[in-house]
Amino acid sequence: MSAHPAVEAVEIIMKKSIIWFLTIIMALTFAGLLYIQIMYMRNMVRMRDEQFAEGVKRSLYSVSNMLEQEEARYYLENDVASIESSVVPAYPGAGSNLGGVRYSVTTSEGLSSDFTFTGEITALSPQLSAEAKKQRYSSMQETVRNQYMYQRGLLNEVILSIISQSGNRDIAVRADSATVSMFLTMELANNGIMLPFEFAVVNRMGAPVYKTAGFNTDNSNSGNTFVQTLFPNDAKNTMNYLKVYFPDKKDYLFSSVRFMLPSFLFTIILLIVFLYTIIVAFKQKKLTEMKNDFINNMTHEFKTPISTISLAAQMLNDTSVRKSPKMLEHISTVINDETKRLRFQVEKVLQMSMFDRQKATLRLQDVNANEVMASIVHTFKIKVEKYGGTIVPDLNAEDAIVNVDEMHFTNVIFNLLDNAVKYRREDVPLRLEVSTRDISDHRLEITVKDNGIGVKKEDLKKIFEKFYRVSTGNRHDVKGFGLGLAYVHKMVQELHGDIKVESELNVGTKFIIILPLTKN
Repeated sequence: MSAHPAVEAVEIIMKKSIIWFLTIIMALTFAGLLYIQIMYMRNMVRMRDEQFAEGVKRSLYSVSNMLEQEEARYYLENDVASIESSVVPAYPGAGSNLGGVRYSVTTSEGLSSDFTFTGEITALSPQLSAEAKKQRYSSMQETVRNQYMYQRGLLNEVILSIISQSGNRDIAVRADSATVSMFLTMELANNGIMLPFEFAVVNRMGAPVYKTAGFNTDNSNSGNTFVQTLFPNDAKNTMNYLKVYFPDKKDYLFSSVRFMLPSFLFTIILLIVFLYTIIVAFKQKKLTEMKNDFINNMTHEFKTPISTISLAAQMLNDTSVRKSPKMLEHISTVINDETKRLRFQVEKVLQMSMFDRQKATLRLQDVNANEVMASIVHTFKIKVEKYGGTIVPDLNAEDAIVNVDEMHFTNVIFNLLDNAVKYRREDVPLRLEVSTRDISDHRLEITVKDNGIGVKKEDLKKIFEKFYRVSTGNRHDVKGFGLGLAYVHKMVQELHGDIKVESELNVGTKFIIILPLTKN
């Protein structure tokens, strides 16, 4: 015994709910995984950027200090000699041998210099009295003190010279390109930064004093450029700045998360595969439901003619029936009609095999579409008139020679006409219009129009799908397998044509087939 339809519906709903639940859980899981990976990579890049910026700033500050020390060393090595030559000759006792007493002087800024205090130092004779020794020792102390004061004066002169004269020197001399490049390379390496760089020295207006060949002023304000003040003790109107540009900074930053990219890519692939699997699963589920509906319809369609033929065969076994020629004729007619009906339904089922092939086997030949259409209209006229309707042909195409499989072409038109009869309106007489006409680009247009119940807009996109049947509302007399229009669509495509449909609810439907004409 088969399950109750309501129970089956509940099972289907439950299965759908489970599928949707699992889909949502998996989608949220993948989305969360992707979010975590993205946030991890963002944080890694941000931390590496901060570390890079801090290292560059320390390096640039060290370069600035080293340039200041180099400038001070320049004055200590060059200007002291000139100052000393002008001062020493005027000092009493200058040039005498004062001995070799060395002193080292270091400033608070870290600058250091060695000074040698010279003077005539003689050994204290042991024959001298204590008083004489004391006087001689005091004289030596005074000489050393004077020499120290003299050297201190020299150092002050140097510092004053640095302060007063350094700002007047050309910045290109104070911080020449070779020295700056050497210091930058050394300090960046000390901070673990081995990237190629370009640099420039600019004035307070931003105009470059000099720059390396690869330094682009357009990138000077980008996140890859760092700025350091040179000689910060200079006057504000003479300030100069060092700008350093790292063209490969982005590659350096993203190198820390490069190992994450395969994982990120695999996660995206898994997400796409999962979504595709879910879509296929839903399509297969829908297809299964449609196939089940097809089997139910097929069973119903086959059951009626088989039962009728079986009943007629039983009646033929009755001797009284065999003696009546009129009854025999009636039974023969019934058997013949039901056999044709059964054969038609079998042909409908066999059309399903067309959808399992990559390409249909067609016997193409040149036929006159007007003649074939006229024959179809004449044959179908009886069925239309049975329902009190009319079929109007309008075959006006001058050139109607098409290269088609005549059997399949005939079945296509028959399916459209049969579909029009099936979905007719009960309140108005059925009217069918069949027409042909020539259109541009050497093509033939075939139109099948009816005044039936029409098709809703949401159903128009689906009517050519296999097993799909348009809802007929409260009407339950419309039977079918949902294969007719799918077969029509596939055959038109196999014949290198195109088909489209126009419909309005409770007004009617029009199918338009466009086929290429045979080239003469």
